[in-house]
Amino acid sequence: MPSVNVNGIELDYGVLGDSAAPPLLLIMGLGMPAALWPDALLQGLAAQGFRVVYFDNRDCGGSTRLTGLRGGNVPLAIARALLRRKVRAPYSLDDMAADTVGLLDALGIARAHVVGASMGGMIAQVVAARYPQRVISLTSIMSSSGNPQRKIAFGTRRALGALLKPPPPADDYEAIAGHLLRVFSVIGSPGIPQDQAALRAHFERVARRGLYREGTERQMLAILASGDRRTLLGKIAVPTLVLHGSADPLVPLAAGLDTAKHIQGAWMEVVMGMGHDFPDVLMPRLARRVAVHCRAAMDPASGP
Repeated sequence: MPSVNVNGIELDYGVLGDSAAPPLLLIMGLGMPAALWPDALLQGLAAQGFRVVYFDNRDCGGSTRLTGLRGGNVPLAIARALLRRKVRAPYSLDDMAADTVGLLDALGIARAHVVGASMGGMIAQVVAARYPQRVISLTSIMSSSGNPQRKIAFGTRRALGALLKPPPPADDYEAIAGHLLRVFSVIGSPGIPQDQAALRAHFERVARRGLYREGTERQMLAILASGDRRTLLGKIAVPTLVLHGSADPLVPLAAGLDTAKHIQGAWMEVVMGMGHDFPDVLMPRLARRVAVHCRAAMDPASGP
């Protein structure tokens, strides 16, 4: 993947689709490089007529690892967040939103459809609120508003435990793939069968792009330190689609409903059976739904 210098760091990125097509920027979630996006979704969005841009967030994949910044005690930070106490972090979601806008600058993109998943959805929300002139439409997937209420902020203990379990050494790609299989067997879509061999191969590609435990911890702290974003969400004025799985054990459906509630005019859609993952069988539907939303933002007469 090529890279660009943004805010003093290097971001690895990729582009798929017609260079003259409307740009659509994908922002990935916690600790995961852009390689986690399913090919079926990337190709589906490109086939729907978009120039798809995806990238590795800071502190993961091939982008800059901020080794000079200290992390913190994530379990303690979660406890503080639940108690609505201040959480300190070496950088914030606002910094990651600035990275995102910096990437658009570097690629000469004035405005884009912005689509984010999980933590990426949080970053996308911040971009839409802070930089409305750069956003044509917003799609927030399996994400939240930062509302600290326990039943909204966190899913099941089992799902959170799976997410926080330390991964194997980053250079042991097969072990990392096995670790991701176990994690997603807990946080993924419980009633949707998937090809385990294909999934393992996909996770090995993710592992080779780079998982970085310390970076993941810093990203988690950025989420927790951002606190309650509901007031900020009220500033979002671009057309917004909120997608959330009915069976998400990590970021509960209540979080998606709460997100849509606090964005004026947001369109909420529940994806039945989906957990905190991207099952291949659902990707054609998701690509079509996101494409319809993006086209409606460009031509409101086309509907939601």
